[in-house]
Amino acid sequence: MVRLIPKDTSFFKMFSAMSDNLIAGARSLVDLFADYRDVESKIDEVHRIEREGDELTHAILTKLNQTFITPFDREDIHELASKLDDVLDFINAACARIVMYRITTPPPAAGDLAKIILMQSLELQKAVSLMQKNGNILVHCVEINRLENEADLVSQQAIARLFECEKDPINLIKIKELLEFLERATDKAEDVANVLETVVLKNT
Repeated sequence: MVRLIPKDTSFFKMFSAMSDNLIAGARSLVDLFADYRDVESKIDEVHRIEREGDELTHAILTKLNQTFITPFDREDIHELASKLDDVLDFINAACARIVMYRITTPPPAAGDLAKIILMQSLELQKAVSLMQKNGNILVHCVEINRLENEADLVSQQAIARLFECEKDPINLIKIKELLEFLERATDKAEDVANVLETVVLKNT
């Protein structure tokens, strides 16, 4: 349980906006793999959301430099903003590989990983919404960590199948890298959960 009583509540609103934007990016990723048509326009939308995420991150860091009394430790505010941005960066990077490598048939595991990223993003949104309240943030952090472990398993099994079945070494490299970037996005979501856990421990 954590109770944070800030002098300035705008940081919480800004983190909420970041988590909402992350969910938008994760939903777009799920939609991309669920209906793999009109790929470039869908990826353009992910790029747009990622740029908006950069702007939201910059706004938090700018405000941090302008604020004397912060609701929780300055380094944790900086870390939380940076780690949230990292998740969206890896979603965007995975999409960039699709365009760069002209991937025409992504494996089903890509869609599975996208769904896990979305589930983690929803849990992050719930956790962030509890930062200003007397809420149980840790239960959401535990679920994010569980989902990351699930993503590890999905990725490992998919890459094992890839090495077993894919005869074209170039295509193998392309698909393997796509899966690795998607899995790293789940790692970054776990990093956000770790920052949230640190904030809880410092403010309990």
